[in-house]
Amino acid sequence: MTSPSVSPGPVPSRGTEPREGPAAQGIAALANAGWQILLTMGLATIALGVIALVWPGETLRVVGVLFGVYLLATGVFQLAAAFGTHVPRHLRVLHFISGAASVLLGLVCLRGPLESVFLLALWIGFGWLLRGTLETVAAASDETMPGRGWHVAFGIIGTMAGIVMIVMPFASITTLTLVAGIMAIVVGLTEVVRAVSTRAELGRLAAGTASRRRPLFHARPHPQH
Repeated sequence: MTSPSVSPGPVPSRGTEPREGPAAQGIAALANAGWQILLTMGLATIALGVIALVWPGETLRVVGVLFGVYLLATGVFQLAAAFGTHVPRHLRVLHFISGAASVLLGLVCLRGPLESVFLLALWIGFGWLLRGTLETVAAASDETMPGRGWHVAFGIIGTMAGIVMIVMPFASITTLTLVAGIMAIVVGLTEVVRAVSTRAELGRLAAGTASRRRPLFHARPHPQH
């Protein structure tokens, strides 16, 4: 009397190996492109930081021109929005005035490097002053705010930095450029290290996948009784 045989189920044929699907290949390609983009951005950031430290004057001129182009483009869009049908009537005058002022300031920035640097310093100074003042007032008026002391401290520092930027625009903007250059180099080095570590991790994962891809023992069909 023969015992009933137990079918082991479908058995892969000898010599066949699992293949990666399109999804796995796409993820691998995306990860490979990710560390390359991160490395490129890190090197570009380091280059910008070095340029800002070596040629701060030229960097300020370029930044001033870009600031002028930004103001000019913003003013043109605001002027176009002032004549749009979706804008309420009571806001059209505000859009028109702010757009005309932005266009005028943009033209002043493009006129010369000194004007652009001066307006950029004032822009940053008033921004810091307004933000620091609002943060200080909000933290001082709300006793339940988490980290209230830190908010008050940062608000006071931002307010003082804004006042210094407005009072001494040229010296402050030059110092700010040097600080930005140092920060750019530090950030760029960090991105390069992250890219290299990501590439090494991807290499280890690929090596582990390749070692698991070929099994040591092949399953054989169970003999029938």
